Amino acid sequence: MRFTSRPALLAFTLLLALPAAAQEGETPLVIRAARLIIGTDAPPVLNPEVVIEGERITAVGPTGAIPIPRGATVIDLSGHTILPGLFDCHVHLGGIPGDGGDTQKMRETVAHEANYAVAHAKITLEKGFTSVRNIGAGNYHDAALRDMVDRGIVPGPRIQAATWGVGSTGGHADINGWNPDVPTPGYAMIADGVDELRRAVRFQVKYGADVIKVTASGGVLSHGDSVHDQAYSFEELKAIVDTATMLDTPVGAHAHSPAAMNDAIRAGVASIEHGTLIDDEGIRLAKEHGTFIVPTIYTLDFIIEEGAENGVPEHSIVKAQEIATMQRERLAAAFHAGVKFAYGTDAAVFPHGRNAKDFGIMVDEMDISPMAAIQTATINGAELLGWEADLGSIEDGKLADIIAVAGNPLDDIRLLEDVRFVMKGGEVVKSP
Repeated sequence: MRFTSRPALLAFTLLLALPAAAQEGETPLVIRAARLIIGTDAPPVLNPEVVIEGERITAVGPTGAIPIPRGATVIDLSGHTILPGLFDCHVHLGGIPGDGGDTQKMRETVAHEANYAVAHAKITLEKGFTSVRNIGAGNYHDAALRDMVDRGIVPGPRIQAATWGVGSTGGHADINGWNPDVPTPGYAMIADGVDELRRAVRFQVKYGADVIKVTASGGVLSHGDSVHDQAYSFEELKAIVDTATMLDTPVGAHAHSPAAMNDAIRAGVASIEHGTLIDDEGIRLAKEHGTFIVPTIYTLDFIIEEGAENGVPEHSIVKAQEIATMQRERLAAAFHAGVKFAYGTDAAVFPHGRNAKDFGIMVDEMDISPMAAIQTATINGAELLGWEADLGSIEDGKLADIIAVAGNPLDDIRLLEDVRFVMKGGEVVKSP
């Protein structure tokens, strides 16, 4: 589990070595609200108090049921519901809406991408997403951003970085359709065959990857392929997973098509990104292997409704239209069959800051309860990222990543699109 870069971890270790008195200057905080959604299967707590000392939660309970430290500062969130900081397990902080990255990569530098990422990290945090998995970025800017956030240099959520994705020649992660004599910078490490793929995985981990992203199928925003295409054989996918496992690094597989998805699950990936056309065999396999689906639902709506005005090419809009209805049907079938979901959005396909849009679709169109939808972005997200010991719920001893909305999101899930209060690690980032 990684929350800090090595230099930041060293600083933290030195801090622990200081005399206790040097660490005792922080004033305890007490949050009071109308209700608390813990983030687990536990029922909401009415009129809760949450005590925070330093970066961690030290007590949780109804008002009057827990001791309050002397001199504590009270944060009054009357009329609000407090929840754990949310997880978005599929973002591209350096990306912007458009044609899937082709124009951005051909006309802009990695410096543009890195600056987008800094701006989008702040937006994402202020929208209540205190932890994200950046599932693909060029030139390692997401690993650098992770380290800058950990060191307190720039504001942003906790980040797991995939660095470059790994993609096949001519596949979703490649830049296709250009004159072959024109050098294309790409946004993935293109590798084919077992040996190249093993090296690609080792290379990503060498340069800071917390998770490996592999594009196992074709995509919606890519040129020259189909969402039904399978990009890698089972043997190639197994080589990726086996190599990553040796390096204690999980794998997330972009997959829309059943064939690609099922081979990726059999190979042992931790998550399927998108999972759009999952079939009954895929549902069975995901349950058997404990594989998460990271569904990214709203992306198709944006492409269909706003894609043309944002530079999305016609062929991608047609792809989205062809699979949108099936997406809802198949993902709903998987969820209700018991497949584990972790909330993820593919932010960058749409403007960063709209990350909470998927909640309303899950509840209104997929018959998922508001509490279950919230759990995909709290304890489930924490489990997928391996951070459940410290995050994902509001409980004693956990890191104080806490958000609040006005009203009750169990009555209106779209309240999560208007987060009023954000705390990360005991520090208030945004307040009403």
